[in-house]
Amino acid sequence: MLQEFYIDSDGVKIHAKLDRVEGKDKSPLCILIHGFTGHMEEDHIIAAQQAMNRAGVSVLRAEMYGHGGSDGEFKDHTLYKWVTNALSVVKYAKSLDFVTDLYLCGHSQGGLLTMLIGGMCADDFKAIIPLSPAWMIPEVAREGSILGTSFDPKHIPEKINSGDWELSGDYIRVAQTIHVEDEIDRYEGPVLIIHGDEDEAVPYSYGEKAAKLYKNAKLVTIHGDDHCYTRHLNELADALQAFFEN
Repeated sequence: MLQEFYIDSDGVKIHAKLDRVEGKDKSPLCILIHGFTGHMEEDHIIAAQQAMNRAGVSVLRAEMYGHGGSDGEFKDHTLYKWVTNALSVVKYAKSLDFVTDLYLCGHSQGGLLTMLIGGMCADDFKAIIPLSPAWMIPEVAREGSILGTSFDPKHIPEKINSGDWELSGDYIRVAQTIHVEDEIDRYEGPVLIIHGDEDEAVPYSYGEKAAKLYKNAKLVTIHGDDHCYTRHLNELADALQAFFEN
């Protein structure tokens, strides 16, 4: 059963789709968030949603500021805006009367967001699931790079341009202030990290490092796969379904 709607986030419309488990009055719910330049209809997001549904988990897909069908321009998005959006989505999810347990899952920059919100709202989630989490973004922003584009980290330009995308300098200013380790330390529940060991965008070593830093984490390695699991999408789905069924 699919519902499509918008969630208000301080006046910003967040595009969302809710895929309820058929035939159940009550079920767990997982919030599912895309990555940088992404949206809710990407193959790996749909594969994750369908795997969770098969495991008896309803899924709330949400598109953050400047992405998909939500308000805002991509170039103007920042991690602070995404955090505000995600908090609004969590608040909405907690208001749903059918939800038994709440989970949070995100891919890439959405995986970074999952790690941040997991720490901020630790009591709300039964588990969190960062997929190929790009939690190196704040670190590399402080060093002077973002996705292969370099800049002076102490004199941030008004625009960062890669050719494929353009960002406001505010994206960098915000990212530089974030220390993901603080939120890792605050989350003590189960964590499932899924990462391809041939990820071209987020080094696999960051998945390994996160798994060691969390108090209760499992790392599932997709051998020979890339950032969006294009070679072994079934293994991503199987790992998610097994996690929820067990």
